[in-house]
Amino acid sequence: MKKEILVVDDQPGICMLLTDILTSEGYHVETAKTGKEGLDKINNSSFHLLMIDYKLPIFNAFEVLRRMEAENRIVPTILMSGMTEDDIREKEDCSKIESVLSKPFNIHEVCKLVKATIG
Repeated sequence: MKKEILVVDDQPGICMLLTDILTSEGYHVETAKTGKEGLDKINNSSFHLLMIDYKLPIFNAFEVLRRMEAENRIVPTILMSGMTEDDIREKEDCSKIESVLSKPFNIHEVCKLVKATIG
């Protein structure tokens, strides 16, 4: 059975790139363009991994994580951002995040990070 990954990013190019990369690695990938759309998908399906952009329309990544926690939905999460990990950790409680993937990212780094997180 393929592991399910949800990619939430408002940039269609990022969603397409990650879908192509992760599908070729044997994962099943779904995408969402907004935090709200991502949250709806999380509430209606089961995912092994959430890859979510920090800045999103409607709900940002941390609002999505807060709402997931309120619903008792725990999904390993990789945060994607143009900011550095230190900048994000200064602003937000990152205890719900497995790791931060800085944009622009290296394709090999993405694969390594996903494998390390969910196998």
